[in-house]
Amino acid sequence: MPRSSQLLEVDGRQLSISNLSKPMFPTGFSKGQVIDYYIRVSDHILPHLKDRPITLKRYPNGVKARHFYEKDAPAYTPKWVRRFPVPRRSGDKDICYVLINDLPTLVWTVNLANLEMHPFLHRIPAQQRPTTMVFDLDPGEGIGILECAEVALMLRKACDRVGLRSFAKVSGSKGIQLYVPLNGPAAYAETQTYARHVAESLEREHSDFVVSAMAKDLRRDKVFIDWSQNSDFKTTVAPYSLRAKQDEPFISLPVAWNELTVAIKKGDASRLYFRPEEALARITGKKDPFAAVLSLRQKLPALVRESSI
Repeated sequence: MPRSSQLLEVDGRQLSISNLSKPMFPTGFSKGQVIDYYIRVSDHILPHLKDRPITLKRYPNGVKARHFYEKDAPAYTPKWVRRFPVPRRSGDKDICYVLINDLPTLVWTVNLANLEMHPFLHRIPAQQRPTTMVFDLDPGEGIGILECAEVALMLRKACDRVGLRSFAKVSGSKGIQLYVPLNGPAAYAETQTYARHVAESLEREHSDFVVSAMAKDLRRDKVFIDWSQNSDFKTTVAPYSLRAKQDEPFISLPVAWNELTVAIKKGDASRLYFRPEEALARITGKKDPFAAVLSLRQKLPALVRESSI
């Protein structure tokens, strides 16, 4: 496809945008439509990206072609794009991550075919202090998102019992993610330990349905509760991010708890998948239902006997 480009003014910055008609998904959803979606959802997604280093997940030839992850900001990154150095675990040269703190930066990364937004759970400079504890629910072979919804409701009850509010979002792929906002001094060592404890407790109570171990051969017909996402070197897809997992675009979108219950009762997984226009129709002109995740302060209780979980 011949390369074409045009200038787009975004909040006072002139951006060179290329190949707007290029299909990113087999359905024909184009790069221009991806950019348009992110512009329209920017008021909701940007607060969840602010000051969080981003791993770019780039699909230069669409979701069916090769994609790659890019941690270091490319050499051609504009000077006005904020970056933050993070030490490598190997001790080599720092990784210079992009920070998507404004709309021009968001659009610039999307023009690089960064279709999904994958921030860390912490904000800089507090690299060992996640603002959220997260449970990533992934269905094994033989089951799907409705079973993940059942486990999400189990996790919600476990959190409620110890006085922790939690919030759910569909991943835009096969699973569901549950967020427990903290916004306090807890470190990753604490959140991962606590999340693992909860996951293993639920596995003991529901061993026929829940698994907390990483091994894929243990997951058939079970929901894997991935507690290891609570780590300073792992990223989690942001709320309102587009996903590049299927032939058509779906959105990682906050959902109300009663929506999970209704979907389970009706046996209708389609209620938990949202295309871009459906997602925008739910949120346009409305407050962010995930806003509390950014501000609600909660404290992890001390690990106590199993009956308290």
